[in-house]
Amino acid sequence: MAIITFKSNEVKETGQTLSLVATATQMAIEHSYKTLIVSTNFKDQTLENCFWELDKLNRPIVDINGHTAVGVDSGIEGLLKVLASNKTSPEIVKNYSKIVLRDRLDVMLSPRTEDYQEYIRICNEYPEVLKVANRYYDLIFVDLTSRMQKEVAQGIIDISDVILFNMTQRLKSINDFLELKETNEFYRSKKVIPIIGRYDGFSKYNIKNITRYMKEKKNVLAIPYNTLFFEACSEGKVVDFFLRFKTLNEEDRNQSFIKEVNKVEDSIIYKLQELQMKI
Repeated sequence: MAIITFKSNEVKETGQTLSLVATATQMAIEHSYKTLIVSTNFKDQTLENCFWELDKLNRPIVDINGHTAVGVDSGIEGLLKVLASNKTSPEIVKNYSKIVLRDRLDVMLSPRTEDYQEYIRICNEYPEVLKVANRYYDLIFVDLTSRMQKEVAQGIIDISDVILFNMTQRLKSINDFLELKETNEFYRSKKVIPIIGRYDGFSKYNIKNITRYMKEKKNVLAIPYNTLFFEACSEGKVVDFFLRFKTLNEEDRNQSFIKEVNKVEDSIIYKLQELQMKI
């Protein structure tokens, strides 16, 4: 139904992966969408660590019928072999993904290879993988890494319905995005939503000031830094975190975090509805 891509032009930490994880997990819990998270990272298991303890992360090895198979690759590598054989079906991507919440949230793990050239070869296939996945899943969240070659990354952006452009609260980061909007028409499109990761509400560059500085009509989105959430991300307990705080009282210190995540969720849904009306 829709491809939602989180991206950043920065090399330094923007909180992109964890912002995506928070948004996609909350949407999977709150709604009945069939959701897939696709990790495109190279030798980076940040996303995987959010859902599973690293020493217990067993990648699924299944055949085209979903049965356990011996001697075949799992994940993106295994999927590419099946796609190359033209044995495709709408649910084929699910067979090579790992379940987080049954019928609600799956994860396509990042490539297992540690060879960068092999990783580049795999990356070339991501646009086609996403097109196939889009026939089965309602929502696909793509964690678009800066390690990917630019032309392939652009191919993913071109087929995305919504792009969450991740920034930090540094003035340079904000100015870089404003420059992109001035020099590249694409970043002025309604498909692009700016978002601040690891947000600190006590910074001079808070949501209100950033929104005013950027001359945005609506408040810029943000995923605040939250100690319990970031601990959960390192312990494979993100789902438990959101289930635990599904209902909050006004005095709970985690309320502001959940509220901001919900704002991101609502903005994505609204944006998809807005874009759908124009088709």
